[in-house]
Amino acid sequence: MGKIDLNKSQKKLSLLNTAFELFTTKGVNETSIAEIAKAAGIAKGTFYLYFRDKYDIRNKLISYKAGSLLIAAAEEVQSKEDVESMSLTDRILALVDFIITSLEEDKNLLMFISKNLSWGIFRESMKDSLEEENDEDFKNAFYDLLSLTEDNYKDPEVMIYLITEFVSSTCYNSILYEEPCNIEHLKPYIFETIRAIIKQHEPNA
Repeated sequence: MGKIDLNKSQKKLSLLNTAFELFTTKGVNETSIAEIAKAAGIAKGTFYLYFRDKYDIRNKLISYKAGSLLIAAAEEVQSKEDVESMSLTDRILALVDFIITSLEEDKNLLMFISKNLSWGIFRESMKDSLEEENDEDFKNAFYDLLSLTEDNYKDPEVMIYLITEFVSSTCYNSILYEEPCNIEHLKPYIFETIRAIIKQHEPNA
């Protein structure tokens, strides 16, 4: 990466990180583009070189934060000595366990993703793989880890959608408010439901 490209990447990352700080402390609606640019030390006009408006940066930020978390989870699972002998179910459960633990440790991230994430936003952001290196890294790491194909699982994207929505919705109240119970008590039930979802998508199900 050349110096110009590196500078652009640093400015974009600075805007994303600053927006995350402001969105999670003030809220998206209460944060202006001028505030984001000023706090990032970047001219307001420069903001529009990277994002259309604050809702565009919110959507990209969701993809960036969720993608970074999933890459970290995939790398953690890949680093396990017995990863080659692990079943798909075991890999997904290890992935989910890492993500739940990470969200326990970063409740601001949990609140931001859960409040703003929709499958449509996340999927659309991932389509911009030529612009978003993080998304491309996420897709490669995630699908390489799971080895998901139409040959061995029916509608793998639907399966991942169901797991994603289920984990996101159940963890939110459990981690933040311990409702209906704390996350450690809830985890076995989460894992059993994930096993059932995966089983539904096996070729002979």
